[in-house]
Amino acid sequence: MLHTRDLGRHDHVCWSYDDRADVGLRVAEFLLDGLSRGQRVLYVGSGDASALVEAVRGLDGFEAALASGAAQVAPLEPQYANGAVIDPERQVEAYAEATEQAVAAGYRGLRVAAEATPLVRSPAQLTAFLHYEHLVDRFMADHPFSALCAYDRTRLSEQALEQLASVHPSTNLPGVGFRLHASARPGHSAELSGEIDMFNRDVLVQVLDRVRPRSHGGRVVLDGAGLTFIDHRGLMSLDEYARSRATTLVLRTAFPGAARIASLLDLPGVRVEPVA
Repeated sequence: MLHTRDLGRHDHVCWSYDDRADVGLRVAEFLLDGLSRGQRVLYVGSGDASALVEAVRGLDGFEAALASGAAQVAPLEPQYANGAVIDPERQVEAYAEATEQAVAAGYRGLRVAAEATPLVRSPAQLTAFLHYEHLVDRFMADHPFSALCAYDRTRLSEQALEQLASVHPSTNLPGVGFRLHASARPGHSAELSGEIDMFNRDVLVQVLDRVRPRSHGGRVVLDGAGLTFIDHRGLMSLDEYARSRATTLVLRTAFPGAARIASLLDLPGVRVEPVA
């Protein structure tokens, strides 16, 4: 993926960078695309509000957008001072309220570009933020809200970046084998797509631990229509995850090997259901 326009159903993208000029271009592209769609846009970053305004004022059309309220800025501080752990539910509620306000003001929704690196530096921050990413992604699935989350890969570990990228429908980070995000199909806890193999099955369990997908009928139901591969150890890892939480994990997938492998292994915590 080489741009931040027209990213699909969610328009929820994880953009990792090591060049501030490049991420500036991607943020501009994303926000200008939102303005062209009739959305209100919001830029969230470190620093005071005047510095954030100066960072975007020179973008084509932004001077007028800032004056009219179509474009806004919001500093991370003081709400999230250095080392602060995000409150996932409260942050989603705040964006839901801002989305409602944008629609009430005549816009077609709200689009946010946020420099989120300061919010994921510590293990506690990462755990909370991954849960937030899942909750906000679920909100995006049926509300006019979209977001770009920018992460400085020079300040984060490869493991943290992989986990963050995996909970976004779109990312520029190469080598992310699976995605776990909100499903468009009712009755599912999350959508799981891509491949689960020896290189990422532990990452999948770590992500499940942190995003805490909600259950349906007492079960965690994964929409695996886009899952193209899972090996036996991947299914065993899902079984261990489900049993550790005293639940059943239902994997609905078209990958033909999954049901056969699960049947042979007799996994009490996992049930595989085929989908067309």
